[in-house]
Amino acid sequence: MRVITGTAGGTNLKAPNGLETRPTADKVKQALFNMIQFEICGDVLDLFAGSGQLGIEALSRGAKSAVFVDARKESIAVIRDNLNRTHLAEKAQVIQSDYENFLKRCRKRFSMVFLDPPYAEKYLENAIKLLSEIDILTENGIIITERPQEKQLEGEFCGFERSKDYHYGKTIITIFRRKKEGL
Repeated sequence: MRVITGTAGGTNLKAPNGLETRPTADKVKQALFNMIQFEICGDVLDLFAGSGQLGIEALSRGAKSAVFVDARKESIAVIRDNLNRTHLAEKAQVIQSDYENFLKRCRKRFSMVFLDPPYAEKYLENAIKLLSEIDILTENGIIITERPQEKQLEGEFCGFERSKDYHYGKTIITIFRRKKEGL
Protein backbone atom coordinates (compact mmCIF):
# COMPACT_ATOMS: atom_id res chain seq x y z
CA MET A 1 0.00 0.00 0.00
CA ARG A 2 1.40 3.35 -1.07
CA VAL A 3 0.53 6.93 -1.93
CA ILE A 4 -0.06 6.91 -5.68
CA THR A 5 0.77 10.46 -6.71
CA GLY A 6 1.18 14.06 -5.56
CA THR A 7 3.59 15.52 -3.04
CA ALA A 8 3.90 12.21 -1.15
CA GLY A 9 3.67 9.97 -4.24
CA GLY A 10 5.43 6.64 -3.88
CA THR A 11 5.58 6.71 -0.08
CA ASN A 12 4.80 3.31 1.45
CA LEU A 13 2.11 3.31 4.12
CA LYS A 14 1.56 1.01 7.07
CA ALA A 15 -1.74 -0.71 7.88
CA PRO A 16 -3.02 -1.71 11.31
CA ASN A 17 -2.63 -5.39 12.21
CA GLY A 18 -5.59 -7.73 12.26
CA LEU A 19 -8.69 -8.23 10.19
CA GLU A 20 -10.63 -5.19 11.41
CA THR A 21 -8.94 -2.93 8.86
CA ARG A 22 -9.18 -3.69 5.15
CA PRO A 23 -7.01 -1.27 3.15
CA THR A 24 -8.31 -0.18 -0.24
CA ALA A 25 -6.43 -1.94 -3.02
CA ASP A 26 -4.13 0.35 -5.04
CA LYS A 27 -6.02 -0.33 -8.30
CA VAL A 28 -9.34 0.63 -6.66
CA LYS A 29 -7.77 3.71 -5.05
CA GLN A 30 -6.32 4.76 -8.43
CA ALA A 31 -9.72 4.40 -10.13
CA LEU A 32 -11.47 6.28 -7.31
CA PHE A 33 -9.05 9.21 -7.45
CA ASN A 34 -9.25 9.32 -11.25
CA MET A 35 -13.02 9.89 -10.82
CA ILE A 36 -12.63 12.75 -8.34
CA GLN A 37 -9.26 14.23 -9.36
CA PHE A 38 -10.69 17.63 -10.32
CA GLU A 39 -12.79 17.89 -7.16
CA ILE A 40 -9.96 17.54 -4.64
CA CYS A 41 -9.82 20.80 -2.74
CA GLY A 42 -10.86 22.17 0.59
CA ASP A 43 -11.18 20.08 3.72
CA VAL A 44 -11.52 16.29 3.68
CA LEU A 45 -13.00 13.89 6.23
CA ASP A 46 -11.70 10.31 6.30
CA LEU A 47 -14.26 8.55 8.50
CA PHE A 48 -13.44 4.95 9.49
CA ALA A 49 -9.90 5.99 8.51
CA GLY A 50 -8.07 2.71 9.28
CA SER A 51 -4.60 3.47 7.91
CA GLY A 52 -5.59 6.94 6.70
CA GLN A 53 -4.65 6.12 3.13
CA LEU A 54 -7.65 7.80 1.44
CA GLY A 55 -7.29 11.08 3.32
CA ILE A 56 -3.51 10.99 2.85
CA GLU A 57 -3.93 10.45 -0.90
CA ALA A 58 -6.29 13.46 -1.01
CA LEU A 59 -3.77 15.60 0.92
CA SER A 60 -0.97 14.49 -1.37
CA ARG A 61 -3.10 15.56 -4.35
CA GLY A 62 -3.86 19.04 -3.01
CA ALA A 63 -6.60 18.92 -0.39
CA LYS A 64 -6.29 21.84 2.05
CA SER A 65 -6.60 19.72 5.20
CA ALA A 66 -7.92 16.38 6.42
CA VAL A 67 -9.58 15.05 9.55
CA PHE A 68 -9.01 11.36 10.23
CA VAL A 69 -11.49 9.58 12.52
CA ASP A 70 -11.25 6.00 13.74
CA ALA A 71 -12.43 4.26 16.91
CA ARG A 72 -9.41 1.95 17.25
CA LYS A 73 -6.33 3.10 19.18
CA GLU A 74 -4.03 1.05 16.93
CA SER A 75 -5.46 2.73 13.81
CA ILE A 76 -4.88 6.17 15.31
CA ALA A 77 -1.20 5.32 15.93
CA VAL A 78 -0.79 4.02 12.35
CA ILE A 79 -2.47 7.11 10.86
CA ARG A 80 -0.12 9.40 12.80
CA ASP A 81 2.88 7.35 11.66
CA ASN A 82 1.70 7.47 8.03
CA LEU A 83 1.17 11.24 8.22
CA ASN A 84 4.73 11.66 9.53
CA ARG A 85 6.10 9.38 6.77
CA THR A 86 4.40 11.51 4.13
CA HIS A 87 5.27 14.86 5.78
CA LEU A 88 1.57 15.78 5.78
CA ALA A 89 0.95 15.84 9.55
CA GLU A 90 0.73 19.65 9.68
CA LYS A 91 -2.36 19.52 7.42
CA ALA A 92 -4.11 16.83 9.47
CA GLN A 93 -6.14 16.32 12.60
CA VAL A 94 -6.43 12.76 13.98
CA ILE A 95 -9.35 11.93 16.26
CA GLN A 96 -10.07 8.70 18.13
CA SER A 97 -13.86 8.43 18.19
CA ASP A 98 -16.66 6.29 16.85
CA TYR A 99 -18.29 7.79 13.77
CA GLU A 100 -21.66 8.60 15.38
CA ASN A 101 -20.22 10.61 18.26
CA PHE A 102 -17.86 12.46 15.93
CA LEU A 103 -20.58 13.38 13.43
CA LYS A 104 -23.05 14.46 16.10
CA ARG A 105 -20.59 16.97 17.55
CA CYS A 106 -18.79 18.01 14.35
CA ARG A 107 -19.10 21.70 13.45
CA LYS A 108 -16.63 21.77 10.57
CA ARG A 109 -17.70 21.59 6.91
CA PHE A 110 -16.02 19.32 4.37
CA SER A 111 -15.81 19.29 0.59
CA MET A 112 -15.18 15.54 0.55
CA VAL A 113 -16.04 12.67 2.90
CA PHE A 114 -14.59 9.17 2.53
CA LEU A 115 -16.71 6.33 3.94
CA ASP A 116 -15.01 2.95 3.90
CA PRO A 117 -16.36 1.22 7.04
CA PRO A 118 -15.99 -2.42 8.06
CA TYR A 119 -17.95 -4.40 5.48
CA ALA A 120 -19.89 -6.66 7.86
CA GLU A 121 -21.61 -3.80 9.69
CA LYS A 122 -24.46 -1.35 8.92
CA TYR A 123 -22.10 1.58 9.46
CA LEU A 124 -22.20 2.74 5.83
CA GLU A 125 -25.97 3.25 5.67
CA ASN A 126 -26.06 4.74 9.16
CA ALA A 127 -23.23 7.17 8.39
CA ILE A 128 -24.85 8.38 5.15
CA LYS A 129 -28.21 8.86 6.91
CA LEU A 130 -26.49 10.81 9.69
CA LEU A 131 -24.62 12.94 7.12
CA SER A 132 -27.97 13.70 5.45
CA GLU A 133 -29.35 14.96 8.78
CA ILE A 134 -26.47 17.30 9.64
CA ASP A 135 -24.94 20.06 7.55
CA ILE A 136 -21.23 19.34 7.26
CA LEU A 137 -20.86 19.16 3.47
CA THR A 138 -19.92 22.28 1.53
CA GLU A 139 -22.13 23.46 -1.34
CA ASN A 140 -20.42 21.16 -3.87
CA GLY A 141 -19.52 18.49 -1.32
CA ILE A 142 -19.28 14.80 -2.15
CA ILE A 143 -19.33 11.55 -0.22
CA ILE A 144 -17.26 8.67 -1.60
CA THR A 145 -18.32 5.22 -0.40
CA GLU A 146 -16.70 1.82 -0.73
CA ARG A 147 -18.43 -1.51 -0.15
CA PRO A 148 -18.29 -5.17 -1.26
CA GLN A 149 -20.33 -6.16 -4.31
CA GLU A 150 -22.62 -8.39 -2.23
CA LYS A 151 -23.65 -5.49 0.03
CA GLN A 152 -26.72 -3.57 -1.13
CA LEU A 153 -27.02 0.14 -0.46
CA GLU A 154 -30.35 1.97 -0.17
CA GLY A 155 -31.08 3.94 -3.33
CA GLU A 156 -31.95 7.40 -1.99
CA PHE A 157 -30.67 9.53 0.87
CA CYS A 158 -32.30 12.88 1.59
CA GLY A 159 -30.27 15.80 0.24
CA PHE A 160 -27.92 13.71 -1.92
CA GLU A 161 -27.80 12.69 -5.57
CA ARG A 162 -26.35 9.24 -6.12
CA SER A 163 -23.95 8.33 -8.95
CA LYS A 164 -23.99 4.98 -10.62
CA ASP A 165 -22.12 2.15 -8.91
CA TYR A 166 -18.56 1.65 -10.17
CA HIS A 167 -17.43 -1.98 -9.95
CA TYR A 168 -13.76 -2.88 -9.44
CA GLY A 169 -13.40 -6.62 -8.86
CA LYS A 170 -15.29 -7.35 -5.63
CA THR A 171 -15.46 -3.66 -4.64
CA ILE A 172 -18.12 -1.07 -5.46
CA ILE A 173 -17.52 2.68 -5.33
CA THR A 174 -20.52 5.02 -5.16
CA ILE A 175 -20.38 8.80 -5.02
CA PHE A 176 -23.08 10.95 -3.45
CA ARG A 177 -23.23 14.63 -4.31
CA ARG A 178 -24.98 17.28 -2.27
CA LYS A 179 -28.13 18.37 -4.09
CA LYS A 180 -28.14 21.94 -5.29
CA GLU A 181 -30.48 24.29 -3.42
CA GLY A 182 -33.87 24.68 -5.13
CA LEU A 183 -33.54 21.53 -7.24
